Amino acid sequence: MKKTMYEKIWDSHLVAEVAGQAPLLYVDRHLMHEVTSPQAFEGLRLAKRKVRNPHSILATMDHCVPTKNRDLPIADPIAKKQIETMADNCQENGLNLYDMKNPNNGVIHIVVPEHGFVHPGMVVVCGDSHTATHGAFGALAFGIGTSEVEHVMATQTLPQQKSKTMLIQIDGELSKYACAKDIALAITGKIGTAGGNGHVIEYAGSAITNLSMEGRMTLCNMAIEAGARAGLVA
Repeated sequence: MKKTMYEKIWDSHLVAEVAGQAPLLYVDRHLMHEVTSPQAFEGLRLAKRKVRNPHSILATMDHCVPTKNRDLPIADPIAKKQIETMADNCQENGLNLYDMKNPNNGVIHIVVPEHGFVHPGMVVVCGDSHTATHGAFGALAFGIGTSEVEHVMATQTLPQQKSKTMLIQIDGELSKYACAKDIALAITGKIGTAGGNGHVIEYAGSAITNLSMEGRMTLCNMAIEAGARAGLVA
């Protein structure tokens, strides 16, 4: 029986499957930012555990970073604390961090492809709902919660229920003023904001093939708006 792209990636990363428990999936890349990571690091610290594979993690400061006057102290005390905590945690655990002074600093889902950190066929996670963006590169990428961030750091694995696959094929040529976001909105309008629940969407067809990488990133990013667990270009 033929397998979908999602099923192939799943099967190649399946570590263990025990009756009555969620299957255990190996994680290739872990993306991190300052908002969903502090409690995860504290959990590791309290359990006296270490990060299993620091080289699998790329961290950047992006959610609380000022867009101007970045040379001045951060005014918001909560944002300031999150930025400082991120720096301390990454230094303590030997993680690659693109902080505010690093010329590579930027939005995590842009920085990662710019530096070739995600490859086709990988499993990629991040404490951010729009991690599905990296499905544009043929990776299975999805968002996780803070407790899961801690689990991945400690074990390089993640308990995960297998999703169904939904194929969306779009053929033809886009009109002059249409773009990837229009495709995403049209799909969501057709299947609804819960239409993708329990599914990983695979995008295929000539219209998808002709999209730029930026367009594919937009499309996969917005799989979440249709309720899907992830989206990827097949």
